[in-house]
Amino acid sequence: MADKKSKKVSLPKGTKRRRKPGGTSIGLTASDLLAAAPPRVVAELHQAIEQDRGKVLSIYREPYGGHWLALAALPIDLVEPTPYQRNISDTHVRKLEGVIGKIGRFLDPIIAVRIPKPDHVAKYWTPNGNHRLSAMRTLGAKSIIALVVPEPSAAYQILALNTEKAHNLREKALEVIRMYRELAHLDHATEETYALEFEEPALITLGLCYEERSRFSGGAYHPVLKRVDDFLQKPLHIGLSIRQQRAKTVLELDELVVKQVEALKAKGLTSPYLKSFVVARVNPIRFRSKEAPPLSFDEALDRMTQAAQKFNPDKVKLDDLAKSGGAPDETE
Repeated sequence: MADKKSKKVSLPKGTKRRRKPGGTSIGLTASDLLAAAPPRVVAELHQAIEQDRGKVLSIYREPYGGHWLALAALPIDLVEPTPYQRNISDTHVRKLEGVIGKIGRFLDPIIAVRIPKPDHVAKYWTPNGNHRLSAMRTLGAKSIIALVVPEPSAAYQILALNTEKAHNLREKALEVIRMYRELAHLDHATEETYALEFEEPALITLGLCYEERSRFSGGAYHPVLKRVDDFLQKPLHIGLSIRQQRAKTVLELDELVVKQVEALKAKGLTSPYLKSFVVARVNPIRFRSKEAPPLSFDEALDRMTQAAQKFNPDKVKLDDLAKSGGAPDETE
């Protein structure tokens, strides 16, 4: 009798299958984490932390890439957030204060990078611990436990390192453009050099839009920009002027879209998705064939602008809105 073939287990719709473990193991074993002498730069970091009134608790290699870290207790007055990250959430900080105070323990070290200062004592920038830092300050803590990374570049990896609180689109975009300006002063690197830090090119453009217009509804434009915006192959200080022009183009399109939204409201049509609806209607790539050559940023935005000018609110019916979705207009 032939063996019956095992049936594949079907997953609920929308459920993603978990990735299988890799075929080979990589990284270090537990005993390897302390099995080598640290390099000179780490030894110097150890000495600097002690001179800064801190205390190194351990020096070891992290288990995946084998990079050296210092686990240290830092004076809390020397620790501050990187200057270009998002503002803290009062609600999240109060929640952390309550949890830490209730259990009487601080168990989640922040990540920190030592930043030497020529005119005064060094500071320790944290790219992903601002909420925990604020909570500990409010609770009156004198020190805070940190994983101190020797490489200064870690200070710019906010989006990649952040595990504290999910960013919304506005927060991501504003952090990216603040980083962009800071990094533009360092060297002649291009945007692609910092692809990990910036996450995606659309966030650079959207960050400039949010700076210019704080209540800008970036969620309506993000799906389009993700497909047509790209990293510029130019030094950051040159690329910034191009980005500013792209942001200006998006904001000019937004003014046209807002006028059409107001016209729809004047007809008595109400929906939290009105702006997303109009943007979707003027989106030139929504139904574009996969075989068609991709549109550049300028081509796409030019077509959207022309379509927004020709948009006729009188042809929109209530049923059209009911079928639409997207990001609500004012979630940012």
